[in-house]
Amino acid sequence: MDETPSQTVGPFLSIGLTWPDGHLVVPEGTPGAVRISGTLTDGAGEPVADGLVETWQVGADGRPDPTAGFGRCATGPDGTWEVRTVKPGALGDGQAPHVDVSVFARGLLDRVVTRIYFPDEAAANAADPLLAALPPDRAATLVAVDAGPGELRFDVRLQGAHETVFLAL
Repeated sequence: MDETPSQTVGPFLSIGLTWPDGHLVVPEGTPGAVRISGTLTDGAGEPVADGLVETWQVGADGRPDPTAGFGRCATGPDGTWEVRTVKPGALGDGQAPHVDVSVFARGLLDRVVTRIYFPDEAAANAADPLLAALPPDRAATLVAVDAGPGELRFDVRLQGAHETVFLAL
């Protein structure tokens, strides 16, 4: 039996939930901007072509900024997504700099939430309470990979081997 719209959070995400520049948390050309991109895949490793990745974060100074820090990107036919942002500051409560992420996709009854940590923050990541509570192989699913100057890669796997760690809210 097919799911009804009330049984899943997708595949209707493109109706009113995306906007053309939603992936631009900061404008093109912003000094210190970083592009975070990746692929959303299902439990079989297949791309999720009709998902939505939403990011939010504090500012570079570690303080919430209600006018910035939010991005939203629909996944492409190959499951790819991206946001252009600036690296957030540390929150001051022991948490390493990170970007919070919600993923919406067909088959999910609710969004799933995860985090993106930065690979150049080894000391802060080691002290972060969430990362420290996870086995190293699971914590590694939350740390982006350096993909060149101003580029990070963060793939999200919804299930199966190498599944991304998701947070219980």
